[in-house]
Amino acid sequence: MKWTVPSALLLLCIIFLLPDQGRKLHASAVGDSDELVDPPKVEENLGAIPHGLSTDSDVAKRESESISKRSLRSNAEKFEFQAEVSRLMDIIINSLYSNKDIFLRELISNASDALDKIRFLSLTDKEILGEGDNAKLEIQIKLDKAKKILSIRDRGIGMTKEDLIKNLGTIAKSGTSAFVEKMQTSGDLNLIGQFGVGFYSVYLVADYVEVISKHNDDKQYVWESKADGAFAISEDSWNEPLGRGTEIKLHLREEAGEYLDESKLKDLVKRYSEFINFPIHLWASKEVDVEVPAEDDESSDEEDSSESSPSEEGEDDSEKSDDGEKKPKTKTVKETTYEWELLNDVKAIWLRNPREVTDEEYTKFYHSLAKDFSEEKPMAWSHFTAEGDVEFKAVLFVPPKAPTDLYEGYYNTKKSNLKLYVRRVFISDEFDELLPKYLNFLKGLVDSDTLPLNVSREMLQQHNSLKTIKKKLIRKALDMIRKIAEEDPDESTDRDNKDVEKSGEEDEKKGQYTKFWNEFGKSIKLGIIEDATNRNRLAKLLRFETTKSDGKLTSLDQYISRMKSGQKDIFYITGSSKEQLEKSPFLERLKKKNYEVIFFTDPVDEYLMQYLMDYEDKKFQNVSKEGLKLGKDSKDKDLKESFKDLTKWWKTALAKDNVDDVKVSNRLDNTPCVVVTSKYGWSANMERIMQSQTLSDAKQQAYMRGKRVLEINPRHPIIKELRERVVTNPEDENVKQTAQLMYQTALMESGFLLNDPKDFASRIYDSVKTSLNISPDATVEEEDLEEAEVETETKEEAKVEEDIPASELKDEL
Repeated sequence: MKWTVPSALLLLCIIFLLPDQGRKLHASAVGDSDELVDPPKVEENLGAIPHGLSTDSDVAKRESESISKRSLRSNAEKFEFQAEVSRLMDIIINSLYSNKDIFLRELISNASDALDKIRFLSLTDKEILGEGDNAKLEIQIKLDKAKKILSIRDRGIGMTKEDLIKNLGTIAKSGTSAFVEKMQTSGDLNLIGQFGVGFYSVYLVADYVEVISKHNDDKQYVWESKADGAFAISEDSWNEPLGRGTEIKLHLREEAGEYLDESKLKDLVKRYSEFINFPIHLWASKEVDVEVPAEDDESSDEEDSSESSPSEEGEDDSEKSDDGEKKPKTKTVKETTYEWELLNDVKAIWLRNPREVTDEEYTKFYHSLAKDFSEEKPMAWSHFTAEGDVEFKAVLFVPPKAPTDLYEGYYNTKKSNLKLYVRRVFISDEFDELLPKYLNFLKGLVDSDTLPLNVSREMLQQHNSLKTIKKKLIRKALDMIRKIAEEDPDESTDRDNKDVEKSGEEDEKKGQYTKFWNEFGKSIKLGIIEDATNRNRLAKLLRFETTKSDGKLTSLDQYISRMKSGQKDIFYITGSSKEQLEKSPFLERLKKKNYEVIFFTDPVDEYLMQYLMDYEDKKFQNVSKEGLKLGKDSKDKDLKESFKDLTKWWKTALAKDNVDDVKVSNRLDNTPCVVVTSKYGWSANMERIMQSQTLSDAKQQAYMRGKRVLEINPRHPIIKELRERVVTNPEDENVKQTAQLMYQTALMESGFLLNDPKDFASRIYDSVKTSLNISPDATVEEEDLEEAEVETETKEEAKVEEDIPASELKDEL
């Protein structure tokens, strides 16, 4: 009985405690599981709860982020990258030692383009921008160091679902091919922005990328890819609504952690995107001093010390308020806050006074404008303001190098490197009417205050003011190019070390025009062909080599200054190379008489000289055509008369070869004869160029081909001997064969292609037989065909026996 009552009480306590402990164990098990059972609901007065509760959307967001790091979302629509894109991404991802910084400038550049588009559309539809934050045209950069995410957001035009597939999954094959080719030759990833493939540079630093985009005409979508040959797109129901625009989230690689440093990002924006026309903000940390209440133990320590110090007692008394109450004790601590920091506050360079802009600023602006981030400076620039009927400001640059595709599809593309702004609003960079095609290598911008804003691009292109702008731009552009030549010491002939003080500056400009000509000389020639108004100005910019230039370039003005007294024509010759032309028989007499001849070796030169008929009252004369005059020679008439029988006979002998005439030449010295063409027909070089055209027309060639004239050298021993033999026996077959062979040889030496190379070769072999005293009737020794057949059969049988296995061969025997 003594232990019964306590035992009963203990048993009752255990019974009451067991259900509660079970509930605790069950709750603990639920907490350890991955799934929530009966998740908490959102309270109506959530703000009143001290720390709030986790909502269903928050949980979903965290789950989606954790899933995305492992693989693409399972509910997303999957796509395969275009083959060219995959090839491009492989190159970028494997560029381990390249400059990875360029990804940020490419993303900011793309964001700027998107903002330009929405601003242009807002000119005719103001409601397209929306209200509040959506109307702010800006770029925002944000870091999440904990998750290693770098985000770049713009409030631009945004992308629809179709835009995401088209813009981020495919790319122009030509652009990719050009980029890959350039990468193989130079290996410089800085070129990536020039080929429209800038977005894919994100994979230099990220192994997973999300693109969240909202267009006014579509829902908000997420594009995501791990650069594994596929990407996925899904409707966005978990991220913050953008309103409009695009946000790119880069999940950085381990080795790209440096891009989570704010100072690093500030430096990159300063270097590459300083002149972007929209504000770029960074969510930057900042330490500020904050007054906070002092802790109780510190306050008591201060009170103890104040009792022992009379001076401190006085200070303590001074902290009392007017009512005699003591103020609470405080202390100053450092606290980290975050705010948007503006990174590009530089004024648009074209709005500033040219005298206030330094060379370094012009160079930086060119690199930003042209997306050319090499170390080279532009060759020249022109910054000016035009006033009058049309007012505008412009900056033009001559790039240091010509792009690889400058002349590809020259007449079919509308590509322009000139940006048009109207009242600081970017309109377009596709106005091919602002500059003629031959100047499309120039880069720059035009900003006008007088052009209308609220019209379409097609209507603006027909605006009369554009014609005025075009005229002024051409004049300024040609003046800028001419200035390169004037400031080049190699171009000046009358400057005899007069400017000794400027020697350093001259060294920098030495050879600049030669460099310009090697890069863009063909554009100047195309300008002479296309622009009749400025033909004379462009002709002054022409450069070429001559028989007296010693391998250096010379101008038409310099050529005229060296002309012989009494010389009325400017002599030139066309061909495939300078080395070939230097040995041309057409130059023999000209060199002997000390005349200077221009070498034209570019295929476009043949077209050029059809338009450039004269310069400074001097006519151009092709020395390989009829009409060459080298002064009067009293013996000409006598020579023509003495060779009259030969020329008449030779013309008859060449009747089948469509030779128009045979004449005594005034241009030969050591060569027996040459073939020249009529003055207004194609030259030999032009015939060769036209025959090599893929879609050439044989009928047109027959019509345009110049009449051929055989010119003979009356002082050459071969020609003299032929004359004697023709007079003696005009029907001699050997003489006819020799005359035919000499004509065919002259055709080849004059640059023509033979119609029947086999006939020419046969005549050469016959001539060789004669020189070796071999009978013309000698034939090739016949081959013994029977022996050859027997030998072949023996070899075949031996081969068969080798192929038969030894066991089968034994059975056979």
